Amino acid sequence: MGQIIIKTPEQIEGIRSSAHLAAQALEYAGQFVKEGVNTEYIDDKIDEFIRSHGAIAATKGYNGYPKSSCISLNEVICHGIPSKQTILKPGDILNIDVTTILGGFYGDTSRMFTVGEVSAEAEKLIETTLHCLDLGIEQVKPGNRFGNIGFVIQRYAKALGYSVVYEFCGHGVGVDFHEEPQVDHASRRNTGPEMKPGMIFTIEPMINQGKPKASIDRYDGWTARTVDKKLSAQFEHTVLVTPNGCEVLTDIHDEYPVT
Repeated sequence: MGQIIIKTPEQIEGIRSSAHLAAQALEYAGQFVKEGVNTEYIDDKIDEFIRSHGAIAATKGYNGYPKSSCISLNEVICHGIPSKQTILKPGDILNIDVTTILGGFYGDTSRMFTVGEVSAEAEKLIETTLHCLDLGIEQVKPGNRFGNIGFVIQRYAKALGYSVVYEFCGHGVGVDFHEEPQVDHASRRNTGPEMKPGMIFTIEPMINQGKPKASIDRYDGWTARTVDKKLSAQFEHTVLVTPNGCEVLTDIHDEYPVT
């Protein structure tokens, strides 16, 4: 494992601004999530919003990725490519994932949206996944080990009969898109590096109704689906370790107290 960057106060300020913008872009996108809308249209709106605020989308052109966001429907775990052909219909659940580069700094966040009435099973999966994120964030404090994030997430999801995707993980972020450390969402207690003030990383649990394994689309090389075509959900925040606890940098509604 490479070195985990301890951010300077100046870097933290820049990352905080970018994270705030990413969260605003995600909220802005929500108004376009409705029946009959294609996901490329939503992606175009996200791109316009980000550019109008003096930033660019980190995903566009990243390792050849073609769009400004990832929009993943139903059985798609992550990295769903927005397209004109993907049209939202009642009962769909979808994750929209946005990463901004503002002033050279990165902010990364995602959340679930629903189209009309969704099944009780889908609703429960979404609620469970959000709670998994909350449990992971509760573990963020100086001196704790990164493995404890994945430990509490996996314990909770498994107790409710769900599986945790292990092939994708959270990651350090801020001065680059993907930095150390790797933040696993299924791990052993008290393992991994120690958290220290100034570290910034994402927690982004992907929770499946069925098996945890992903299948990557051979045609586009990006879209990751559940192997059994059962539903998947994901939420993501960018988090800063503070001297006493943590600050959720992509929280624009004061849902998480700064500690």
